[in-house]
Amino acid sequence: MSSLPYLAHYPEALQAQVRTALAQGRLADGLRARYPEIHEVRTDRALYDYVTGLKSRFLRQAEPLSKVVYDQRLHVIRNALGTHTAVSRVQGNRLKAKREIRVASLFKEAPAAFLKMIVVHELAHLKEREHGKAFYALCTHMTPDYHQLEFDLRVWLTVAELPQPDRIVPSRP
Repeated sequence: MSSLPYLAHYPEALQAQVRTALAQGRLADGLRARYPEIHEVRTDRALYDYVTGLKSRFLRQAEPLSKVVYDQRLHVIRNALGTHTAVSRVQGNRLKAKREIRVASLFKEAPAAFLKMIVVHELAHLKEREHGKAFYALCTHMTPDYHQLEFDLRVWLTVAELPQPDRIVPSRP
């Protein structure tokens, strides 16, 4: 596997390390050892509770969320692991916005740290629309190891696309 689409924007030296680990067959085991904990957030209701818990802890002043769901239509191929939207509606003489967060359904089986990273990313969009310095500062405020988690998630996605024997799907205890 010479092409690493999820890691394309990382330095070539780092990509070479990932290719070497893949070729030696130790990348999946390394990720399993590093992220053994899976989460119990399997339903849309549990996801809503999880997201609102993080929101109330870090973003109390942000607008409330009306909907948080797992979405099977989100595909990593379209560069969407999660989405945030604001649907505006007119009610009388007021304009109301309903905020929604959708998380790709593949995160039902992802390690707990990766689900948290995606949720933190989407929550940060409630305050900062663009991926800029302030956005990533907010992400690291909510999850100090955000950048490492983002890289490891991209490696996990790379391994998840491998043929069945090397796939990395966490096992349930």
